[in-house]
Amino acid sequence: MNTLITSTFIAVIGIAAVPAAEAGELWRATGLEQPESALFDAADNRIIVSNISGNPGEADGNGYLSVLSLDGKTVTQHWTDGMDAPKGMAISGGKLYVADITKVRVVDLASGKLVASISVPNAVFLNDMTSDQSGKVYVTDMLADAIYRIDGDRPEPFVKDGALASPNGIFADGGRLIVASWGKGIKPDFSTTELGGLLSVDIASKVVSPLPGAQKFADLDGVLAIGGTIYTTAYMTGTLYRYHAGGAPEVVAQFKPGSADIGTDGKSILYVPLMNEGEVVALKLD
Repeated sequence: MNTLITSTFIAVIGIAAVPAAEAGELWRATGLEQPESALFDAADNRIIVSNISGNPGEADGNGYLSVLSLDGKTVTQHWTDGMDAPKGMAISGGKLYVADITKVRVVDLASGKLVASISVPNAVFLNDMTSDQSGKVYVTDMLADAIYRIDGDRPEPFVKDGALASPNGIFADGGRLIVASWGKGIKPDFSTTELGGLLSVDIASKVVSPLPGAQKFADLDGVLAIGGTIYTTAYMTGTLYRYHAGGAPEVVAQFKPGSADIGTDGKSILYVPLMNEGEVVALKLD
């Protein structure tokens, strides 16, 4: 797996550069190290960023979390150390949960101290996280077509289904989980034989359903919803899309390859990590 993931970034570097979108851009935070996820912390008015800082699948101890202000300034570069390759994050019960390969790290939001590591049995490549209205936390396992649920410190299998097609991004939206799939048949360069799309998982029944009009269009990474609009990123092309029920995905912005797990203030701003650039971009939505 490590060879597969390493080759991804070699392949991405070779893709022709695409100028970043200017419209709606508020600021860019620089100096980060492979920022994978940018999470808005409403209680403390800040943005928490996960830095992989190495091979995304290697337990090398290099990973850490940073804190940005809402105007894109670095508050603390190394807020939480002691991680391997941290990716998606979720907040629940005053704690921050962080996906880290086969573990979920638990961080105290007040201090930034790493307080626990939850091993997820049979996990292969944990990726994104979200929390539902009841405070339960969900994490995708991209290379196992699975989603796990964590209640407190207890991980349990939630859904394992080939229809998830390498689930990457996940976002709790009322009684459903919105999932962004990378696609099927992942190749050594991390391209796929079948592109990914947007899915819905009913939390009560665990039924996986495709979102109409949003199938097989890109290798998707991050995902979130604001009102009735879903936003998702395509890592391999650097594209940010939006989707409305019954429509087709529309391009919102174009960056260089490497756009990853997006965050939002829940109103009108998106935070887009650009892994290969070491940056986080803030975009003002129309």
